[in-house]
Amino acid sequence: MRNLKAVIGIIAIAFVTLTIQSCKNEAKKTDVDNGIPQMEMNSEEHHNDEDQDHSSMNHNSGENERNIEASTQKNGETSSIIDAYIQIKNALVAESKDDAAKGATNLLTAFTEFDMTKLTGDTHKEYMEILESAKEHTEHIVKSPIDHQREHFEGLTSDVNDLIALLGTNKTLYKDFCPMANNNKGAFWFSEVKEIKNPYFGSKMMKCGSIKEQIN
Repeated sequence: MRNLKAVIGIIAIAFVTLTIQSCKNEAKKTDVDNGIPQMEMNSEEHHNDEDQDHSSMNHNSGENERNIEASTQKNGETSSIIDAYIQIKNALVAESKDDAAKGATNLLTAFTEFDMTKLTGDTHKEYMEILESAKEHTEHIVKSPIDHQREHFEGLTSDVNDLIALLGTNKTLYKDFCPMANNNKGAFWFSEVKEIKNPYFGSKMMKCGSIKEQIN
């Protein structure tokens, strides 16, 4: 039995290594094609000292976890929130800071217009926690440069994940994962299409990632 566990562990490690290496190869290929010198991405070199206040807002998937039992209901009332989130995602894929800010403005409007009167008890409490965190990330996306927009998009994705788990959605979504985002810790995002389009790196590593889950 111990030998079997060891073999499974080795296979799992090899799979993760191959996935990361594939993404790195894509990054190097893109840099060569664009005439950009090849170099390892290092967040400490990428952000200067004045960016340190933003780095604390970069949430990985292990932080801010909420104990929410996943909903299986198809709820159309969350659609405007998810549509605005997708607008931000597509803007980051296209490397448009202005369009991401527009999407974030639309998301703030969607949260404002969401009818909370139908939520009661623990559901209302959980929603308010999600709302507080999501609005903070969204407000930063409205006013930040694109690198920081992407940092807050990661935190926003965690909030949208919890929102879907709490209230459900009637949309078909794909939960994608990039192992190189968040300083190689990995990060998720939601997409409305099967094709991988990476919002954390844009054209630098557009295809880096894989579908981990389909919703609806």
